[in-house]
Amino acid sequence: MLLTLASGALFFPGLFALSTWALRRSRPEWTDDDCLTVGTRLVSSVQAVLATGAGLTIICSCSNVVSDRHWLAREYVWFLIPYMIYDCYAMYLCEWCRTRDQKLRRATIFRNFLIENRLMVTHHAVILFVLVPVSQKLRGELGDFFVGCIFTAELSTPFVSLGRVLIQLKQQHTLLYKVNGILTLSTFLFCRILLFPFMYWSYGQHKGLSLLRVPFNIPLHCNVANAILISPQLYWFSLLCKKAARLFDTAKAKKDG
Repeated sequence: MLLTLASGALFFPGLFALSTWALRRSRPEWTDDDCLTVGTRLVSSVQAVLATGAGLTIICSCSNVVSDRHWLAREYVWFLIPYMIYDCYAMYLCEWCRTRDQKLRRATIFRNFLIENRLMVTHHAVILFVLVPVSQKLRGELGDFFVGCIFTAELSTPFVSLGRVLIQLKQQHTLLYKVNGILTLSTFLFCRILLFPFMYWSYGQHKGLSLLRVPFNIPLHCNVANAILISPQLYWFSLLCKKAARLFDTAKAKKDG
């Protein structure tokens, strides 16, 4: 556990520092804010790939969705804890760099950061203070399969990050941006929304229950936890759909014009 925590504490900040340094050297025309933002996106994408790989490994290794075990289900959570802490700091650093010319007090910058990123900060806090204890202690020796499923929710992150980097590079009207938008919506839908019905279905198959009967045959706190997890995903997915609709309307208007 301690070795895994230490590895994460070195890996994510180290990758962030290395990537921002490389961006400053390769893109001298970029501001510090640009380099920090892209560096943050890169680290998030790397973490997402690692988490998805760990999740798929766990899922494929657990034929019994309730009782089968895999060491990654516990170890990767310890590796993830430093990332969550680092990511909050990296987001704050980007906010500070973006607003430092305004000569704002640090307390004001921190308050603005919490307001603008309240959903993401809350998301990270829930993972750290709720999901980590549940996944490491409270669930006992059961449910590694479902922990693996949760890890795969990160699959959409690289596409979300690439989309924001392309906007930063003013590449919104390229084919790459449009293809990436389709991949973003698809992976988000399958890995962050439909993931939850899939987990209910998998449990139902194991217990011989229909999908509709599963919520009434599992503990209430499991349903509550899933509701808490899917709520921000539905909100973010609605934002992605609105953004995609605006892009489609703009392209259609240009074509008609």
